[in-house]
Amino acid sequence: MKINKLNSIIILGLVAIISILVAQLLWTKEAFTIEQKKLSQKAHIALLEVAKKLYEGTNHELPVQNPVQKIANDYYIVNVDNEFEPDILEFYLKTEFKKMNITTDFEYAMYNCQSDEMIYGDYISLSKKKSECKKTVYFPKHKNLVYYFAVRFPNETTYLFSSMRFWFILSTALILILLIYVYSIFTLLQHKKYSELQRDFINNMTHEFKTPLASILIASKYLIEQKPIKEDKKLFTYTDIIINQGNKLNGHIEKILDIARSDYTPLELKKESILIVPIIEETIENIKLKYPEASITIETVSKEYLLETDTFHFANLVYNLLDNAIKYCNEKPEVTIKIIEDNNCLKLEFIDNGIGINPKKISFIFDKFYRVQNEKSNEVNGFGLGLYYVKEICSLQNWKIKAENNQEKGVTLTLSIPYKK
Repeated sequence: MKINKLNSIIILGLVAIISILVAQLLWTKEAFTIEQKKLSQKAHIALLEVAKKLYEGTNHELPVQNPVQKIANDYYIVNVDNEFEPDILEFYLKTEFKKMNITTDFEYAMYNCQSDEMIYGDYISLSKKKSECKKTVYFPKHKNLVYYFAVRFPNETTYLFSSMRFWFILSTALILILLIYVYSIFTLLQHKKYSELQRDFINNMTHEFKTPLASILIASKYLIEQKPIKEDKKLFTYTDIIINQGNKLNGHIEKILDIARSDYTPLELKKESILIVPIIEETIENIKLKYPEASITIETVSKEYLLETDTFHFANLVYNLLDNAIKYCNEKPEVTIKIIEDNNCLKLEFIDNGIGINPKKISFIFDKFYRVQNEKSNEVNGFGLGLYYVKEICSLQNWKIKAENNQEKGVTLTLSIPYKK
């Protein structure tokens, strides 16, 4: 169900972005056509004004028919039917184009009756000097016209594109968004695939371990009850070690299975109002059975702190934090649990005297399967799931947890819980 939902969201998102991109490209094409028409209209008006100027002060009248003809997108001819000078024509062209805000380069030519061909006039550039623009361009001759000139805009396409800069930036941005989206989806699916392979491997591996381990524990418990074993102190010790280590390994396997299951379905918390101090005290008694040499104290101004939480998971959370604090210590473990009330927040500080954590690695200690490599790594058993479990429980209840090194030695893990009396 979740996979189908994810696929539907991916497909809908992809269709939406592609639709927006196609619409944007169509709008860009339409905008280009509109800009082309605008330039054509401006050029017509400007060339018509030039023709009128050339007729001023003469005995001839401007033809009734529009003298301006558009031969191609960038090429126009103007029928003047009157003699004119090249310098005057260039002056009028510059003036009228400036009035119409036509800011692209242009070139012009005139028909010569004596040679019966088009005579190239000049290339007018708004950005380059005349000396840099000397070149010869062919202008075709037109029939039935005697006194006329032609104008070409050689950079019309570039000019139109530059006037549409915003549209192209927007289209490019949309294409980039589409590519990033596709890459993100591909990465997400790859990550999902690897995550499923990892979970399947862990489930298969742990289940394969549990069957022979269960047989070992059953046989060991039966063996330790036998009279010859009880009478032989050395054999009894060895058998007891097998049972204790088997139980420890079984606990690790169960923890791995719980984490793997929580990846498929979130942990369900059965919340109820509980007094947390008695639960912490009970957890301390339990962990002292494992670490009798450890000194654990609670500093609190009240034993009446009431929280809405899951009793089982809260006790496990405290157990994991204490277990972690005690394991990474080179001397007699001393852990202090401070309970502080601060601005609608209840803070539980677990302060130890251990070996501390490399500051560069302290941000990774809550990651799944992560174990800090230090002097105690080889001595301490585990899979790097204890603090990951703690983080998961905190996240489910909107609690915050952070770790920081103490000034002298050890680490303080602070649990911040929203609290109202």
